[in-house]
Amino acid sequence: MNLPFKNPFGIRFKLVFLSSFLLVIPWLGYQYILEMEQVLRRGQEQTVLGTAQALATALNERPELFNEESYTPARRTEDLYVYPIFSALSLDDGALIDWGEYQQYEVEYGHKDYIRTALNPSRFYDRDDTLSFRSMVGEHNGSLYAYFKVIDDKIVYRSRDALSVHRSDFLEITMLSKEGNDINRYVVAPHEPEFLYPFHVEDGYSDPVHEERISGQWYESKDGYEIELQIPMDMLGDRMGFAIFDVDDASTRYVSTAVATYKVADAERLGSLRLPTPEIDRIVAGMGHNNSRIQVVDRSGRVLLSVGDIQSATGLLLSSAQDEPPINKYWLYAQNKILNPLYYQFLTKPSNDFIDDLYSDVTREGAHINAALQGAAATQFRTLTDSETRLLEAAHPILANGEIMGAVVVDQNMNGLRTFRNQAMETLFNTMLAVMLVVTLGLFFSASRISSRIRGLRNQAEGIIDDTGRVKNTIVATRNSDEIGDLSRSFSSIVERLTQYTSYLENMSSRLSHELRTPVTVVRSSLENLGLTATDNDSAVYIERAEEGIKRLNLILTNMSEATRLEQMLQSSEKEKIDLSKVIPGCVEGYKLAYPETRFDLDISQNPIFVNGVPEYIAQLLDKLIANAVEFSYPDQSVTVFSRALRDHTIIKVSNAGPYLPEEMKDRLFDSMISVRTQEKQDQPHLGMGLHIARIIAEFHGGQIRAENRQDREGVVITVVIPLFYR
Repeated sequence: MNLPFKNPFGIRFKLVFLSSFLLVIPWLGYQYILEMEQVLRRGQEQTVLGTAQALATALNERPELFNEESYTPARRTEDLYVYPIFSALSLDDGALIDWGEYQQYEVEYGHKDYIRTALNPSRFYDRDDTLSFRSMVGEHNGSLYAYFKVIDDKIVYRSRDALSVHRSDFLEITMLSKEGNDINRYVVAPHEPEFLYPFHVEDGYSDPVHEERISGQWYESKDGYEIELQIPMDMLGDRMGFAIFDVDDASTRYVSTAVATYKVADAERLGSLRLPTPEIDRIVAGMGHNNSRIQVVDRSGRVLLSVGDIQSATGLLLSSAQDEPPINKYWLYAQNKILNPLYYQFLTKPSNDFIDDLYSDVTREGAHINAALQGAAATQFRTLTDSETRLLEAAHPILANGEIMGAVVVDQNMNGLRTFRNQAMETLFNTMLAVMLVVTLGLFFSASRISSRIRGLRNQAEGIIDDTGRVKNTIVATRNSDEIGDLSRSFSSIVERLTQYTSYLENMSSRLSHELRTPVTVVRSSLENLGLTATDNDSAVYIERAEEGIKRLNLILTNMSEATRLEQMLQSSEKEKIDLSKVIPGCVEGYKLAYPETRFDLDISQNPIFVNGVPEYIAQLLDKLIANAVEFSYPDQSVTVFSRALRDHTIIKVSNAGPYLPEEMKDRLFDSMISVRTQEKQDQPHLGMGLHIARIIAEFHGGQIRAENRQDREGVVITVVIPLFYR
């Protein structure tokens, strides 16, 4: 029987596959969030432009703010902003109290966590990252004032016996001469916290000479030290720089780290002294915009004022980790180690660690600035080349007396919006993954339940009919009201009707045999009486033929009822321990007498072979096998009977030399009413019951029977396997 192809994709797989189409929902959510990002981007663009417009409105009609003689704008990262100081400062009070509100303008240099901006520091040596300082420069009444708050984990002062001035912690002041021809260097290296005693030095810190015009004070603080100094403006050229040198080892006194406001001590790389416009600074500071970068440029594009940090100018105030509810540590681990690496395969994670070289100089350029300086407000988006950071830039013109005096430039990075988008994406994906997991598991368990019920119904259906084709069991109908329950009830009804019909067919042969024997007996007795009275030869011939037909009909009735009688006898028979090594040889000797024209070969073990059975039925089993083998053997060929005990079974083989068994008949040979005899061998009535009876006897003894074609030569071998009996 050809079994149907087994589909590997069952109900569970199909339902789970169909549930995968739910992934379209996260995709739609993803598209929706992207659309919302576009809307928020346009809103942020309008907000930035509105901020620029508000500041420009505050600066309109004030042409005095843009008088080129009232300011010298900063141009480079080394430039020093010099803020106006409105009263004289005391340099001997032991603290920076006098600086007061001016400290808001201080600039940080060299901090290890400091993000590089337009005022980025220059680090000469990088062996130690503990050195940094904050500085502020101001001007009052012809003097330049400056202070330095230095963070240093170990202070090493100049030895009182030392002649050199650079073998300790010291401040170096580098400036261009008034004439602009020479670079002068001054070193402040005290023996202890004291008033400053600066030295003018040559190259290599040689020939130190005391400089009386520079004064100030050196203080110690809890994190390091502080320096205040005063320099007459008539000493200064237009370029200047400060550097802090750090020595940590008092024995070797080698410089380990140096942090400066400039990069290289030459006339071109020293910073310029720049004085921003205080009025513009106050107006911009009054707007209170700390989440944007604001710049004011004049009509030539020169930056008059820059407030804010482009790295922190996200434009959106995102909630901090402290405002968020506590998260389960296991979920946090799964989020950080499993989900986020998956999400950020297609999401971009913003970073504030970027540098925009366009902002490092004082002169600003761009299409939006050009448009604003021509009288039209404009915005633009720009992507940095070395990162995926996008910047939003807006510019609005400043008008006075109908003329364009400059522009307000407001910049923001889009990292805040991108972070907001990523948070929304993570929330969406987490929610959808949870929903998908619940739905998929629900569908899987539902499909498993359905497939389990279907498999149970299949197993019951397969167990209804045994190998002989008889109905042995029935299907238990379920009370479920769904389609599978209805199907099981239908199958149960069908099997019940099939059982009744099969029982009728099984009993029909015995009933038919019983019913036909009486008319056959009547016909036989009538023929016998007719034979006694008939005198002519023609009547005798017809009577003889009729009697032959009655004999054949009687033989058919006997064969029909044999299997039924045998099954009934087997039900009441009691098994006993028998030795096949004695039963089989005795049967073979009888076959030699019954079939004198056939040669029999016996190959049986000399050791006892015990089975649990009935000797008469074993003999009847051999009778059927021998009769079949003799009938299908070629003339002058022997029939071999083989028997051995193998492990826990005994094997009985009856083989003959004859025609091969058709392949399609191997599995049906032992069924009832099956015969492979040719038409020439149908001189005797055969209903195909012999091997069927042999199978009934083999199964009664707990064994199996099968027929195969011989491998050594043409012929058929029938094998019977019966369990051994050990008790």
